[in-house]
Order: sequence, then C-alpha cells, then structure tokens
Amino acid sequence: MKVPAVPAFNGRRRIQALWLLKWLALPVVPLVGYLILRDSGPVLLLTLVCLVLYAAIEAWEVSRRRQFIREAQFPRYLGAKLRSKHPQLTAGDVDLVLRGLRQFFMAYLRSKRNFVAMPSQIVDDAWHEFILHTRAYASWCDAAFGRVLHHTPAEVLGRDPKRNDGLRRTWYWACKEESINPRQPSRLPLLFALDKKYSIAGGFTYVPDCRDINRQSGSDAYCGTSFSDGGGSDGVAGDADGFGGCESSSSDSGGDSSSGDSGGCGGGCGGD
Repeated sequence: MKVPAVPAFNGRRRIQALWLLKWLALPVVPLVGYLILRDSGPVLLLTLVCLVLYAAIEAWEVSRRRQFIREAQFPRYLGAKLRSKHPQLTAGDVDLVLRGLRQFFMAYLRSKRNFVAMPSQIVDDAWHEFILHTRAYASWCDAAFGRVLHHTPAEVLGRDPKRNDGLRRTWYWACKEESINPRQPSRLPLLFALDKKYSIAGGFTYVPDCRDINRQSGSDAYCGTSFSDGGGSDGVAGDADGFGGCESSSSDSGGDSSSGDSGGCGGGCGGD
C-alpha cells in the first residue's frame, strides 16, 4: 500500500517548531529558574532536566526530518525535467530514481550531515535539476537537514582511501535503509543499482560481491564489498565503526533500517 505523502508545509512547520523549542529549552529555562529561585541547587537540577529535554527534542526533530525526507513530495517539475533528459524513462522509472535521491538525502542526514558522495549518474541528474530551482531546493533542504546540501559530482571509489570517506558513508547508510549487510551484501541498495538498471551512458555499474567481477573477464563493474576494504584497525579515514557510517545510537540502528525507500525494488532491483 502506498504511504500518503506528508504535506511539505506542515512538515516544515513542525520541524521548525521543534528546532526552536530545542534551543529555547537549553538556555532560557535555567536562566528563568535562576532569576526566580536564586538558589544554585534547584537551578543545577533544572539545568540537568533541560539537557535531558534538549536531547529528547533533538531526537524527535531528527525523526521528523527522516519522515520528511521519506514522504514529503518533491516538486512536480522534477520528474518532467528528468524525463526530458532521459526520455526512455517511464513515470514508474522516474519514481524509482527519485526514491534513489531520497536514499542519498537520507544517507546525508543519518551520517550526521557529514560529507556524502553521489554514486549514481542518473540520480545525480535528478539532484542537479532540483538544485537549479534554488528557492525550492533551499526550502526543502532546510526542512530535511537544517541547511543546504551542496552539490558534488557523482564518483566511484579511488585509490586513496582518505578521499573515499563520502562514498563509504553513502554505501553504509544506503545499505542500512534496506537492511543489507554493508560488509557482505547479498544485493545492492537502490541508489547503487540504478545506473546499471537503466543502462545510463557514463553511469557506474556495481555488483554486490567482488567475486562476481572476477568471474567476468573485462568487466568494468565496481563491487559493494570494496567499500569495506582497508578498514578496521589501520585508522583509514572514513572507517568509523564500519567504513564511513557510524551508528552512534540505538535510534540509528532501529526501526529505520527496515523501512527503506526502495518501494519493493530493493529485493530484486540490484541485480537487474
């Protein structure tokens, strides 16, 4: 059953209210308490309560931002722009590509807004078309992230592990969105499967396991298991408790991991 889209206006208003409430809870309440009570004991207790309240509101705010990314409607022109550039796409194909864009946006939020790299040319096209409408894009980013996510070109893993942090983060969280083991993937997350699925010229082809490439002479595909290479105890940049993604709280590893945006495609799209 299709999940009803969240009205963008209402979603933004709720997120803005939570953001404001979060910052009011930290300095304002203890200050008012001090002015009224003039007693350090109750004020210290009140400050501690406010810190707990701040953390709770922040978690609620992040949850709302995740909901916004998953469900808020993209501008209608975005699909039309994408089809004009890729006329072979059907309306259903465009929907899948935009779900891939949501998956990329989710990776950025769940990595605590650290740098993430774009692994798909066709999703990059959709992202770029969105950015061209600067006011709508800035408004959408404000609700989703609290700031603008600037564009960087699509790329693949390079030889220098220190330059691969962003792509590793994207891989890690895209896998988590679809309950895929990022170190031993049995399939590809949607975002990494779309270029191959639609035979995009100049796109990036991935397979889940490097052994699949070894069986294919002359293959130009990249493999999902490469994202975990060079990690562990050697201190390679971007290898925080994985390879660029770090589940810092139970909320990051909980219910969200099974509610990805593949819309049913994640189970078979990766190998198409």
